[in-house]
Amino acid sequence: MIYETIDLGSRFPGLPRAYPATLTAYARAASPELGARRYPACVICPGGAYAGLSEREGEPVALALAARGIQCFVLRYSVAPARYPTQLLQAAAAFAYLRENAALYQLAPDALHILGFSAGGHLAGHYANAWSMPLLRETLGVERETLRPNGAILCYGVLSALERTHGDSIRNLLGEQDTPAMREAISFEKNVSADTPPAFLWHTAADDAVPVENSLYAAEALSRAHIPFEMHIYPEGGHGLALGDWRTDWLGKSPRPVARWTEDCAAWILRRAGLGD
Repeated sequence: MIYETIDLGSRFPGLPRAYPATLTAYARAASPELGARRYPACVICPGGAYAGLSEREGEPVALALAARGIQCFVLRYSVAPARYPTQLLQAAAAFAYLRENAALYQLAPDALHILGFSAGGHLAGHYANAWSMPLLRETLGVERETLRPNGAILCYGVLSALERTHGDSIRNLLGEQDTPAMREAISFEKNVSADTPPAFLWHTAADDAVPVENSLYAAEALSRAHIPFEMHIYPEGGHGLALGDWRTDWLGKSPRPVARWTEDCAAWILRRAGLGD
């Protein structure tokens, strides 16, 4: 297994120097027995309201998905006082690094996904819409297609910055840039386009921090744009469930059905990569 942490700032000098970002790999190493296999992959963005990063939504998720044949990379992006678009640039750097090192990590070139929880879900969702921005490729010095995500996995994400949002996340991200126009520019449901990849979404109807409408509005926007998606809304469960079982349960609020999301998500990833039914 390849377990290592990459300092993205040292790889991409164009990133804001004041704010660090790392990418930690949880990936199968090459094996002579298995030959030149290529695996789908996920860049995982933990949540934390753009004020911190949840450990429960990083390594435990990477290990769970890695056990199902998915190469995983946890992005520890910068949080407040770092402001937008620092985090978006760091997500782009993660994709650029992985595409440049696809052979090392045995990555299938057309099966690189971004996955995020809560505020990390905002980052994942916004990156899914904004990956083709000239700012990203110009800052990193890479070609446009290097940054393309092949899928987005949005876990109880702060996907909207408008009425049904998580106010602290958006304020921490935008700071003095917090205007109605900017909020619309970073709201997933307002910016879906033909460049947005297929998505897997899950949420709980009882989420007491990030309203379930964030995922519902996102699904509606994907449907209007004829972009494939799979969505699971569980009737019970609070916010921040991570894996949804005892491994990441911190407040005793993980209803048993929620834990199915990892199986469903892995099946979705593998099926789209031609590796599952």
